[in-house]
Amino acid sequence: MELVTVPRGRQVMARNLDSGEVIAARVGVTATRAERARGLLGRSDFEADEGLWIAPSRGVHTCGMRFPIDLVALDATGTIIDWVVGLRPWRVRLPRRNVVGVLELPEGSLHRTETRLGHRLAFEAITVWPDDARGGDQ
Repeated sequence: MELVTVPRGRQVMARNLDSGEVIAARVGVTATRAERARGLLGRSDFEADEGLWIAPSRGVHTCGMRFPIDLVALDATGTIIDWVVGLRPWRVRLPRRNVVGVLELPEGSLHRTETRLGHRLAFEAITVWPDDARGGDQ
């Protein structure tokens, strides 16, 4: 049994191991209790390729948020054991047994990637380049 691992303080990509689809190309990782508590509060939007991994967390709320989200709750092996499509603002998803973390995604992400309950996710470290270091035609 392989445990889900996510590099803290780095940006990662979330991939569905069952379909091979990238669910979110840019996933922020919460590293502190304050970051977990803040989550997406104060954000006015959530881009299509973004995500936010909140761990440890067994449940979430969308109180004060300005947009609906999709979310998946993972167990220690990275298996989706709970999910919500289009969780609207001012809602609560109560804690679920065996959940180690929750991945918040833009609404429509689960449908777009055909991600389902029971699928396994993996987080892969990505390199984030400063705008001036990308090279190419600028």
